[in-house]
Amino acid sequence: MINDIKKSAEERMGKSLDALQTAFNRIRTGRAHPSLLDSVSVSYYGSDVPLSQVANINMEDSRTLAVIPWEAKMAPEIEKAIMKSDLGLNPSSAGSVIRVPMPSLTEETRRNYIKQARSEAENARVSVRNIRRDANGQIKDLLKDKSIAEDEERRGQDEIQKITDKFINDVDQLLQAKEADLMEI
Repeated sequence: MINDIKKSAEERMGKSLDALQTAFNRIRTGRAHPSLLDSVSVSYYGSDVPLSQVANINMEDSRTLAVIPWEAKMAPEIEKAIMKSDLGLNPSSAGSVIRVPMPSLTEETRRNYIKQARSEAENARVSVRNIRRDANGQIKDLLKDKSIAEDEERRGQDEIQKITDKFINDVDQLLQAKEADLMEI
């Protein structure tokens, strides 16, 4: 029973870490990466669809993305969607290819992105701690139902704490890597 609780907690903490990684991918670093445009939706025949479903997104060089729509008539719509997004990007069309240059980051912008990254990391830590609280609550319920002994409860909580510490450490390492990435010129 305790092993099931541990396994469940570990899976949920892993999902929190994945969500943090996704959030970090949305924070731009001044270098081009196709995942920057993951949050952009395009109106395609009346419904909003992710940009990746109507175009190929490639890196032209370290500071430029090339968006190639599958249908040429979608180019103006894609360009508008990129401009409307909160990414602060200014695409330019050259025929059916849309180039998205990455503006270089100012010191102030870098600081703001670092604040955003720290906030996302703190949200991930809170999520991991909430999962720990839930798992410990489940273990206490087992003790209340007399399904396990007190020493098993203590051992289970210690193991949950070790898993929590590991994931908090992983969050901290991801944050350090993102901060280093943002401070690179």
